[in-house]
Amino acid sequence: MEKTAKITFCGGTGSVTGANFLLEVNGKKILVDCGLTQGFKLADDINWDPFPYDSKEIDILFVTHAHVDHLGRIPKLIHEGFRGKIYSTEPTHALALPMLEDTAGILSKNTELNLDKIYNEENVKLALSLWQGFTYHEVIKITSDLEVSFLNAGHILGSAMVQFVYNGKKILFTGDLGNSPSMLLPDTEKVTDVDYLIMESVYGDRNHESRDDRRKFLEEIIEDNYKRKGTLIIPTFSLERSQELLFELNALVEGNRIPVMPIFLDSPLAIHLTEVFKQFRTYFNENAQQAMKSDKYLFDFPGLHSTLKSEESRMIGNVPNPKIVIAGSGMSTGGRVVHHERHYLPDLNNTLLLIGYQAVGSLGRLIQEGIKTVRINGEDVVVRSHIVTISGYSGHKDSDGLLSFVEDMQDIVKKVFVVMGEPKSSMFLVQKLRDNLGIDAFAPEQGSSVSLSC
Repeated sequence: MEKTAKITFCGGTGSVTGANFLLEVNGKKILVDCGLTQGFKLADDINWDPFPYDSKEIDILFVTHAHVDHLGRIPKLIHEGFRGKIYSTEPTHALALPMLEDTAGILSKNTELNLDKIYNEENVKLALSLWQGFTYHEVIKITSDLEVSFLNAGHILGSAMVQFVYNGKKILFTGDLGNSPSMLLPDTEKVTDVDYLIMESVYGDRNHESRDDRRKFLEEIIEDNYKRKGTLIIPTFSLERSQELLFELNALVEGNRIPVMPIFLDSPLAIHLTEVFKQFRTYFNENAQQAMKSDKYLFDFPGLHSTLKSEESRMIGNVPNPKIVIAGSGMSTGGRVVHHERHYLPDLNNTLLLIGYQAVGSLGRLIQEGIKTVRINGEDVVVRSHIVTISGYSGHKDSDGLLSFVEDMQDIVKKVFVVMGEPKSSMFLVQKLRDNLGIDAFAPEQGSSVSLSC
């Protein structure tokens, strides 16, 4: 007998961040992700608007991965009465605590909005008490005709696609899809038999450089910076991009491919998360696992200095050039990197290297687009340094990669809902799916709902 499932797009439409989808099926109210919307700052004011559902009525929250734009509003969900279950993969469960604690530490300082009532130790602790980790492909039975499992998305450690099987029909939420092949992770799983697909589109309208090209570009940028006796600043996301960059730099240092100079990892969160990575070695691809067996200093190579304390961070300015500073946050919306940018952007001998997605309105995006004066911590800062972008280090599939992912299921899939992208990226991918694969693809609007025949 035909049944229906309803999806409401509560967040993550018309924007890369803020993933939040409500699935109503078989009497259950299920969320997929509950993330922060990020742009001008770590968390835009829109995050504190009421949820478009009653948090107390949500039975289960599935978390695709541990980036804050996918789990950052969980304390708000708790604050508003959610007491259901939270399910994710085991690594996401392990990464959630440091990610939520870091977010809470930043947001609780907001005195205007009294966010300390939401982002406090009690709410984070309660969220973790409701949380359970699973392995990939482990079947989670929800009702007699609804079961769920996690498939490997290849985006960050523990990242997952969430596959619902209801009345024999498959509904797949991709979360973020990895830029395979990755230096650390297995490739995104191939999926061939999905009926309904809800997919990301961060890079729906453009492609990345190849893996070989990105390493070559990185070498060249480091060498150019060295010759100019400058400081190379690399804003990076503490989770995954930092570890992948360290992995890449480790190979360059040990292979004598770049000149010897101090390299600073100036991100307490990245340093803590790297320790979590070491606990989940079996989740890495074979090459990374082999490298970890033979090189116990894989994330701590000669010349690398990890600066946990703020006074150590401040001392970086006293270290003679040339040097490299890797610091969070990846879009320059906060963290230690903004202090380095304030200090180093005015000098034309220095370089700012952008290796991750820069959200509209973020400081990183403004600099990337060529603005010559930026405001950092209430101060006007002139941008004279070299600004360089390498998109090949992105953790997201590019336009061709997204098309290829859907191509594997084109004979089965009935509808594709394109989300988690800027409007131009989402609409470009929608058109590409329609034109190249003849697929019924849409970019839903925020707050809209669809009913699916199952």
